[in-house]
Amino acid sequence: MFFIGSSVYIVYAMRQKYMASYDKDLDVWRKRFLIIPCAILAIFFPEQYSLMEILWTFSIFLEAVAIMPQFFLLIKKGKAESVTRDYMAALGGYRAFYVLNWIWRYFTEGFFHYQVFIAGIVQTALYGEFLWKYVRYDLAKRYELVH
Repeated sequence: MFFIGSSVYIVYAMRQKYMASYDKDLDVWRKRFLIIPCAILAIFFPEQYSLMEILWTFSIFLEAVAIMPQFFLLIKKGKAESVTRDYMAALGGYRAFYVLNWIWRYFTEGFFHYQVFIAGIVQTALYGEFLWKYVRYDLAKRYELVH
């Protein structure tokens, strides 16, 4: 329930509360560059060939790269508001706990899906890159190395 509620609030905040900070001219990422490759991968690499399994695999792959438009926007803009940086850092922290969950489930339940593992590595690498820049920027600003 918490996950659903927090997801609904995030969508509300993006569409209502922080909509004034949205810059359509900078948001030029084409969603099909993420959706089509993820759909192709889901068709070719499901655990079983059933509609639900293909859709689940698609969602796993798409979740791994869904943050890329935000990264692209931040790179293009050259800066991020603190609420955006903090939100993305929180998502990266969530991914770190997700990896710990995989490790736990592997050793306690024998749970392992290669799609989840590969997508998780991709997503963790993307967030890791952002977190590195986030921490570096935050430390530099704290010690007045960035103006």
